[in-house]
Amino acid sequence: MQEILKDALPFLAVAIAIVAGVVASWLIRRVVLALNRGRNELKETSRLARAPLRIVLILIGVKIALALTTESGGWRTPVDHLLLIALIGAIAWLAVTMLLIVEAVLLSRYSVEVSDNRRARRLQTQLILARRIAVALIIVLALGSAMLTFPAVQALGAGLLASAGVISIVAGLAAQTSLVNVFAGIQLAFTDAIRVGDVVVVEKEWGRIEEITLTYVVVHVWDDRRLILPSTHFTTTPFENWTRRQSEIMGTVEFDLDWRAPLESMRAELRAILADTELWNKKVGILQITDATKGFVRVRILVSADDSAALFDLRCLIREELVTFLQQAHPEALPQTRLQTGSAKPSNQPRQHAQPGEAQLFTGSIEATERSRAFSGPGKDVFEDRDRNIASQN
Repeated sequence: MQEILKDALPFLAVAIAIVAGVVASWLIRRVVLALNRGRNELKETSRLARAPLRIVLILIGVKIALALTTESGGWRTPVDHLLLIALIGAIAWLAVTMLLIVEAVLLSRYSVEVSDNRRARRLQTQLILARRIAVALIIVLALGSAMLTFPAVQALGAGLLASAGVISIVAGLAAQTSLVNVFAGIQLAFTDAIRVGDVVVVEKEWGRIEEITLTYVVVHVWDDRRLILPSTHFTTTPFENWTRRQSEIMGTVEFDLDWRAPLESMRAELRAILADTELWNKKVGILQITDATKGFVRVRILVSADDSAALFDLRCLIREELVTFLQQAHPEALPQTRLQTGSAKPSNQPRQHAQPGEAQLFTGSIEATERSRAFSGPGKDVFEDRDRNIASQN
């Protein structure tokens, strides 16, 4: 009877360890959720860690149970080795899920659904890349730890270390392009050059940054195509980032019209269009003549919107409304080609001047003057100070 109990004791201990591991993982999850009430995102993402946590606790319990109920050597040696490898894999799995949980909790504090979401998109970009780097390191460490449990691999590792200099040179030459892309991806994430959700113009395509990896960037083009570019493209080639500092953006609508175009009527119609739409952010709405050659005058309208999508719709709206307005109210303003044989007669209509700020982008108002300072350069005193510093150094 004692022999039977002695033989059955390891199996009973293993069964108790499995049950204890399941119960302990359930209690740990409940305690964590109780300490973080009100965080729904933690409740959803904590389910990812339930299975790896349970496996880790069960494996630890089984190793302890076997160590207490059996003698070392014999069949226990391969079993312990197998349990150790499984435990390394389970711990790596648990570490990866913990990174996912931390990422989800941090991202939940910053919403990307608001109009000014630069900080949230920057944090999202950095967290995603940091998590991917950490996952890669965890996998490498787990594989290395598992391989080092084999005595033959340990001897092989000592031999490899002896020739590490030659191998590193060969590997560096072979993986030069890949490593450049990896470092470029890290540079993009932590220098804040682009963020997930940024609106960019790259390769003459307008789109939004959808994904940033360690080696490539995915741009979601406006017509639902995906443009996949290596990370080095954004560190070596110029591109436009429309949301680098803020999502607000300005755009133009241009018309080539006849010289008889009614500018004041067009300005009044523009004000009416802007006042009647929510696409305009009420900051910039200007109508100017920017060119007058080849028998036409070029009328340019400059407007602003909260983001690029609203700006696109606003430009289309202004273009459609003003085309309809000119067709119905002022057909004489439409582009025409004429031949004139006599002298032109002066118009008897009184001249109306544009109101300050309505036809001026960089002068005529406080906002325009402040806007002009951004394009005026550092100033004469700065150049003089720089010349003096150069002269004193020489």
